[in-house]
Amino acid sequence: MTNPLAILLSVLVWISSAYAIDDKKLVDMTYSFSADTLHWPTAKPFQLEKVNEGMTPQGFWYSSYNYGGSEHVGTHLDAPFHFAEGRWTTEQIPLGQTIGPAIVIDVRRQAEADRDYRLSAGDIHRWEKRHGCIPAGAIVLMHSGWGKYWGDRKRYFGSDQPGDASDLHFPGLSKEAAAFLVKERRIKAIGLDTPSIDHGPSKDFVVHQVLGAANVPIFENVAALERLPATGATVFAIPMKIKGGSGAPLRIFAVLP
Repeated sequence: MTNPLAILLSVLVWISSAYAIDDKKLVDMTYSFSADTLHWPTAKPFQLEKVNEGMTPQGFWYSSYNYGGSEHVGTHLDAPFHFAEGRWTTEQIPLGQTIGPAIVIDVRRQAEADRDYRLSAGDIHRWEKRHGCIPAGAIVLMHSGWGKYWGDRKRYFGSDQPGDASDLHFPGLSKEAAAFLVKERRIKAIGLDTPSIDHGPSKDFVVHQVLGAANVPIFENVAALERLPATGATVFAIPMKIKGGSGAPLRIFAVLP
C-alpha cells in the first residue's frame, strides 16, 4: 500500500528543490535610482522627497518618501508605444515578453574603436557562426562595455550639456540589425548597456521605430553585462506597470546557468 505521508514528503522535497534559488547565480543588472542616476538630457531626473524619517512620538521608527521623474531614467524599459502608435503601452506588455533566454553579443572591441558604433547584421552572423542560430523568443543583449562610464555623464553620453541632446555619442544598433532580429529571429526583447538603442548621433530614432512597430520592448542602461555568458542565462525584466506608459523604471536580473 502506498504511504500518503511518504508521497507528501517527496512532493515537498521536489517543490523545495525546484524553487531553490542559488544567490551565486543571480546577477543584478539594474542601476540604483537616486538624484545622481543618469538620465536623458531632456528628461526629468529621478527625485526622492523625504516625507518622514525618524522616531515617532510613540517610540518606533517610521520612514516614508515621495518619488518622481521621467519614465526613461536610469535602467528602464521603452514600451513599443514609445515610437509606434497603437503598439503596446507599458502595462500591455505580457510578462512572458520580458522573460527569456539571454543572448549576449559582445561588441566591446568595435565600440572602443568607434564610440558611435552600431551593431550590424554582420556582427550577428559572426556571433551565430560561433554560438549557433539565435532561437525564437530570445532576449538579445548588446554588450558594448559602456557600463564602465556609468556615473560620468560626459563620457557616458558624449556630452554633459544640460537639456541638450544635439551632440551625443555612444553605441547602439543599426536599422538592419534590428530588422533582422525581429523578422528573421523573432526575438522577444532587446537591451543594451548604453543610453539608447539608437546610437548617440541619431536624429530619427529609426531603431526605436523598427522595434516598436514589431512590439519588441527595449531595455536601456542595463548594468553588469560583463557577468553574463554569451548563452545560457535567463533574463527577468520587470517594469513598473504604468497604465498608458511609454516606458517605465525597470528591475532586470539574470539567472546564470
